[in-house]
Amino acid sequence: MIQQNVIGAAHQFKSERLIFLGSSCIYPRLAPQPIPENALLSGPLEETNQWYAVAKIAGLKLVEAFRRQYGDNFAKISGSSHVTLWGTGTPMREFLHVDDLADACLFLAEHYSDTTPINVGTGKDITIKNLASRIAQVVGFKGKINFDTTQPDGTPRKLLDISKLSALGWTAKIHLDQGLNNAYQDFLKRYAS
Repeated sequence: MIQQNVIGAAHQFKSERLIFLGSSCIYPRLAPQPIPENALLSGPLEETNQWYAVAKIAGLKLVEAFRRQYGDNFAKISGSSHVTLWGTGTPMREFLHVDDLADACLFLAEHYSDTTPINVGTGKDITIKNLASRIAQVVGFKGKINFDTTQPDGTPRKLLDISKLSALGWTAKIHLDQGLNNAYQDFLKRYAS
């Protein structure tokens, strides 16, 4: 929680520099010696301190995400004729509306108490390319959507098996298009002038 708050505040108050300290425990248990930076996430962590290691790795990745996003702008607002997305656009992703997630959490609090994890999702996925087209339609972006194939796609597909949750009687209610529209309307209310 401390690192989340510090990193978030550094971004919010536009700090010029942030140094986030990791720990040698972030590297795999059997990392090569001496340990190079690229050993990060290359193998299993030491079991006895994996929880601390995961927390530190999460902080590192949060800093990385803020750094990558810094300076991004909204293509429609900036009047850009195009927007460039990483990869080929072919990876498939599943999207769940935050209100559905909250509903699922309340449902599970009443109907589930097993020690094993349970997946929460919609059971439906979409290509990044199709998602980009839907977002462009919702926000009224008429420019071109380009894909930078020199950049990585990431995992080809991430669709959760929700059969366990469905068997308990829960399903998502908010369709992707409705969720995208809600998110855009909320953005307009909060930030667009």
